[in-house]
Amino acid sequence: MAFVANAISIVTYFYGYMNFSLTKSATTLTNFMGTAFLLALFGGYLSDTYLSRFKTCVLFGIIELVGYAVLTAQAHFHQLRPTPCNGVAPDLMNQCETASGSQLAIFYSGLYLVALGTSGIKAALPALGADQFDERDPREKAKLSSFFNWFLFSLTCGAIVGVTFLVWISTNQGWDWSFGVCALAVLFAIVFVAMGKSLYRNNVPKGSPLLRILQVFVAAIKNRNLPVPENTEELHEIHDQEVGESMEHLRRTDQFRFLDRAAIVRSSSGSQASDRSWSLCTITQVEEAKILVRMFPVILSTIFMNTCLAQLQTFSIQQSTTMDTHLVGGFHIPGPSIPVIPLLFMFILIPIYDRIFVPVARRFTGIPTGIRYLQRIGVGLVLSAISMAVAGIIETQRKSVARHHGMVDSIEPLPMSVFWLGIQYAIFGAADMFTLIGLLEFFYAESSSCMKSLSTAISWTSIAFGYFLSTAVVELVNKVSGGWLANNNLNRDKLDYFYWLLAGISVLNFGFYLVCASWYQYKSEDQKKGNGNSAASRAEGK
Repeated sequence: MAFVANAISIVTYFYGYMNFSLTKSATTLTNFMGTAFLLALFGGYLSDTYLSRFKTCVLFGIIELVGYAVLTAQAHFHQLRPTPCNGVAPDLMNQCETASGSQLAIFYSGLYLVALGTSGIKAALPALGADQFDERDPREKAKLSSFFNWFLFSLTCGAIVGVTFLVWISTNQGWDWSFGVCALAVLFAIVFVAMGKSLYRNNVPKGSPLLRILQVFVAAIKNRNLPVPENTEELHEIHDQEVGESMEHLRRTDQFRFLDRAAIVRSSSGSQASDRSWSLCTITQVEEAKILVRMFPVILSTIFMNTCLAQLQTFSIQQSTTMDTHLVGGFHIPGPSIPVIPLLFMFILIPIYDRIFVPVARRFTGIPTGIRYLQRIGVGLVLSAISMAVAGIIETQRKSVARHHGMVDSIEPLPMSVFWLGIQYAIFGAADMFTLIGLLEFFYAESSSCMKSLSTAISWTSIAFGYFLSTAVVELVNKVSGGWLANNNLNRDKLDYFYWLLAGISVLNFGFYLVCASWYQYKSEDQKKGNGNSAASRAEGK
């Protein structure tokens, strides 16, 4: 409720209350969002290496709470921010009071404490929920896939409340009240998570997953001159007899054979030295490194979709402020609440997908998730390209209305309903449903047991780099085009050209994704459980 609502509407706070320009407001939001998702890597690393996922959720929730408290104080006390320029004509915005250095320091401190806090939660919370299901049990594995769908459904419910209730508060009661409600919501969230502590299956940190991956590359380089044995059974692995607890064994794959050298057992005594882990790794450890390498092109190919998402949270929100927001009966909806349309669409679509589509598809494919993770992601990428094309068409029509009524430089709303923007939002909402959960499920399922939080965090980095790329794209387009987006007046900008450009690049990006997806080899594993009485083995190829 708190994070999504601000991700969508806080750009109006930057523009109307901190007196940032239109472009700076957009880039400030994208930088904030990019940082929040990128720092999920830090939260995932801490969760897998030092903290449990439960402790990570609580610790970073407290950090986010402090961030919202700082923003609440700044919004409430006028001495901590400049005099708002809300409602001033776009061509007079350069005459507004700019924020001082101390005001900016307070602003950025609160903003990026929120980013840091939410990053750890994004890394640990999905993994904490997914940990409650045993992937080795076919019945629980099917429920695991359903969990990710209902996880997105919960996010959607919170977001619906955020973009309606919270946006109404910020518009009618002030941003101090809005940030205050966010702080209160995060406080209750921390309490609710803590209440379930005794019920959770809690993971035990098993050391740095990044260190395990690094050891593979170092060992492979050290053994670069050794031939890989023809009999792969000669490669090093720890078997059930050597351990007294459950563990995961990954099957060896033929991709990236040079990494197999890290598992070659040397005849010399060097392999028994104290630095053995940097010279000899297990096949499972090698496969963990291979999985990460295979995932890299997939994550790269989904970045641009999130660059498109950033435009719907920046320029499309600014579009909404220029349009007629009245509903039937005299009611009107604030522009930043327009994203409720795709959220309502997702609210309806997710249960249909989980309860109807997945069971039907499962009967034909035999796959517990109905369709494979990469197929689900691909559907989302196609829909995002369509959304950008539709956005270009609607923006062309909006500018045509402004010219026809002589309102190019007017601050009055255009005689065009804001709900036209709902079309592009609805299509992108469906795209988000497919791609976001597809990525989370893909990275959680394909990663090894010792790096579930970090892998979940990696899936969020696609969004992070998408927002950072958005900032770069806006700046580059302005420079190359001579100022398509340089004005503070959307009626004079060429935002429609920008949307068409994004649609074209999205099509090219989908072609790149198809190559990456066809090249990817799904993980094969032997799940083995060793105990004092017997050893049960399962082999599952996905």
